[in-house]
Amino acid sequence: MPLEEERKKMSKLKHDVLLKLVKALNILLVTGAFAVCWYAYYASRIAAPFYNKGNWLIILLFLIFYMIFGRVYDGFLISYQRISEMIYSQALAVCISDLLIYFVIVLLSKHVMNLIPGILCLLTQLVIMIGWGYCAHQWYFRTFQAKRTAVVYDVRTDVENLINAYGLAKKFNVQLTVSAEECLANPDILKDMEVVFFSGVHSHDRNIILKYCIQNNIDMFMLPRIGDIVMSGAKSMHMFHLPMMRVGRYMASPEYLFTKRALDILISTLALIILSPLMLVTAIAIKVNDGGPVFYKQVRLTKDGKEFNMLKFRSMRVDAEKEGVALLSSGAKDNRITKVGRVIRACRVDELPQLINIIKGDLSIVGPRPERPEIAAQYCEQIPEFSLRLQAKGGLTGYAQVYGKYNTTPYDKLQMDLMYIAHPSIWEDIRICFATVKILFVPESTEGFNKDTALAQTAESDDPVD
Repeated sequence: MPLEEERKKMSKLKHDVLLKLVKALNILLVTGAFAVCWYAYYASRIAAPFYNKGNWLIILLFLIFYMIFGRVYDGFLISYQRISEMIYSQALAVCISDLLIYFVIVLLSKHVMNLIPGILCLLTQLVIMIGWGYCAHQWYFRTFQAKRTAVVYDVRTDVENLINAYGLAKKFNVQLTVSAEECLANPDILKDMEVVFFSGVHSHDRNIILKYCIQNNIDMFMLPRIGDIVMSGAKSMHMFHLPMMRVGRYMASPEYLFTKRALDILISTLALIILSPLMLVTAIAIKVNDGGPVFYKQVRLTKDGKEFNMLKFRSMRVDAEKEGVALLSSGAKDNRITKVGRVIRACRVDELPQLINIIKGDLSIVGPRPERPEIAAQYCEQIPEFSLRLQAKGGLTGYAQVYGKYNTTPYDKLQMDLMYIAHPSIWEDIRICFATVKILFVPESTEGFNKDTALAQTAESDDPVD
């Protein structure tokens, strides 16, 4: 084994081990704060106090909750997130974990327990997170230098700008930007690199470069093309005594679809009951504001192109589309939005009537966000594959809503929705539901479209030969 390759492997092993230890420290410190609170106050006040093993079980339950939600909200990505993003994600994870544990404590004590010790525990945990987040971030980038990075492109060339925009320049030091054609002619130009980003490279060319990277222990990140995402959902099988990949339309199992529908009905019904006071207050506020109708119906497309009337609380003037033409919102600065509309949009309350659509079967809780027919037609003119989103029933929330923004380009939105469609699972639906909570307080997720650029980045549609 060449000395340089051995050095790379040992360096990567050291990186991974130290990173896991630092993440484990966060989990232990936060769990330790809960353990102190439990032993100091709650343990002795439950109906039948535990012996040590029972106490350890409660502490273990908190640890499991925190690890699960920390992963759901990407709270432990030291090298990929800003300190503020990391702390926000962890704070959300610990708030939900503390809340769930409090419900467990209420059940064990058989009455509502004092919240003050729990709140003090939460504040202590937040202080721990802030201190850990700052120290871990500083430690990481002092210990590990930015990785020598190359960008190999064909269609899209803005990866270096994205790295800088998202504060990842400390993680990836882009030293080379080269076309796939140049790289194929001389693959050794990548030899000294530690990371390679593929940006819109066609599968044939990418596979050749990819094999070179694997042989030389170079990590790879790939901005996929639509064909790549469709293939990611392929089912492995054997035929003719050979490995085979089976690809087809939305390959969700009947059990998954049945469970998904049952959960849609159950959760939406409970949500309507619990949120009915808020919905009533919203309806009154809209009526008082300008005397217009409370609800707004909008034709949208769901599975297999079926049209349905999607319900929303009206957040714009009654004459917002008086010309009869569908107009994309330009965000908070859109002068068609009413005063009440600005509030309910910011809190996503305007979407709540769609719970009725879910019970009726027009929508699911999780799925590709349904588009208006006329807007979908515009997108399909530029990206024929855009109609592939209609393989699954539309959703109240979805992969693109959680990981993109309101003004994410149609091509990128399509890729994210196809990623969801390619991997149907109840766990993924649950994860997206919890991840949706994270974006409720992130302003950029409600940014509007720039009218001149809504279709600007649709030229990346796959060529028929790709």
